[in-house]
Amino acid sequence: MSAKKDDKPAEETMETAPEEAQAPAQQQQQVKVNDTDVAASYANFCRVSSTPEELILDLGLNPQPLDPANTEINVGQRIILNHYTAKRLLSALSMALQRHEQAFGVLETDIRKRVVRQQT
Repeated sequence: MSAKKDDKPAEETMETAPEEAQAPAQQQQQVKVNDTDVAASYANFCRVSSTPEELILDLGLNPQPLDPANTEINVGQRIILNHYTAKRLLSALSMALQRHEQAFGVLETDIRKRVVRQQT
């Protein structure tokens, strides 16, 4: 799936990691991100694997999330990161999810506990 492109590049703030924040010489950095040619896609499946040098993140669409054993999942995106970038991503995702859960409640990751069964 594609998302609508903005005419202007987005500007984001990159914060230092908690371990780096202790160093007085380091301050918040402004990073300009040009996302005019970005293609957005949706994923409800993720697989993580790694080598000594890299972490590999496969993202795809699972059309049958209630029966994953009998479903073929097409990987739509493969992101390859070094372990330093993966650790920064882990920290950023963790902070974003904590803020979301504080605002909207705890996210249940087990789909079987989220599905409401209809009585017959």
